[in-house]
Amino acid sequence: MADFIGILPAHITPMTKDGGLNEAAFREVMEFNIQAGVHGFWVAGGTGESVLLDDEENMRIAEIAADQNRGRVNNIMHVGAPTTERAARMAENAARAGVEAICCVPPFFYRQSDENIVEHYRVVGAAADLPLFIYNLPQSTGVEITPELMKKIQDKVPQLKGLKHSALSFANVRAFAHMGLDCLIGSSMLMLPALTIGATGCVDGPPNFAPELWVDIWNAYNAGDIERAKAAQDKASEATMIVRTVGLHAAAKFILSERLGIDCGDPRPPGQPLTSEQKSFVLGKMEELGLTRVPVAQGDD
Repeated sequence: MADFIGILPAHITPMTKDGGLNEAAFREVMEFNIQAGVHGFWVAGGTGESVLLDDEENMRIAEIAADQNRGRVNNIMHVGAPTTERAARMAENAARAGVEAICCVPPFFYRQSDENIVEHYRVVGAAADLPLFIYNLPQSTGVEITPELMKKIQDKVPQLKGLKHSALSFANVRAFAHMGLDCLIGSSMLMLPALTIGATGCVDGPPNFAPELWVDIWNAYNAGDIERAKAAQDKASEATMIVRTVGLHAAAKFILSERLGIDCGDPRPPGQPLTSEQKSFVLGKMEELGLTRVPVAQGDD
């Protein structure tokens, strides 16, 4: 199986005026990121508002992402759902669509035993038979995938390839790396320190609207230029602070709309668009960071 390394932005889900999936904008955002040098995408995750979409919308997103990408970088499609049957059905669809890997949060809302969580992943992994990434997001799911639980999954799920580690236990990055897993850090502000202890890359929402900032970190780090990498991380962290101030979904869609000259729409309710004051704040920060309009050419056939 190929390694999943580098910058894998968590892709937004653009919406139309009536709140439906905007396929054309989705494709433009993906193309913009590919041309900026990203190494893959985390599709329909938290940034993609997947839990606010119905299963058919999520399955269509898998098809659009695979078609637009055409194997140029790695798409990791999120198939997580509260029930095993729904997650497995979306995993099967993701495999048919042609994505390179799937990812999945643990079953949430009702607390499950370790054995039930392992069985959930066994069924979902077998349904797609693609590299499987665990989405470790205890702040939202109420379930932390510890190294001990991950070992149980690793023993029973042959498709397991790695994880997106968004838990607060930063030191576990090293533990997961020592287990032979591709550990993608889920905080864009911690990418550089995570790389130094074994992370293979970064998955987060801010790289979707400013991919060049995180590509700079990656390139500098891999060139051995730590001072340049530190400077790049500092600038990238300033971009992350934009969404931490005004909200991820609304800010990411607004910034991409401004940068690409398209309409990415608003968050799906209960999310709300930015206020006029928030838009002014974001535009000022974009100017400070040099996040200017970017022409996007169509991808080569």
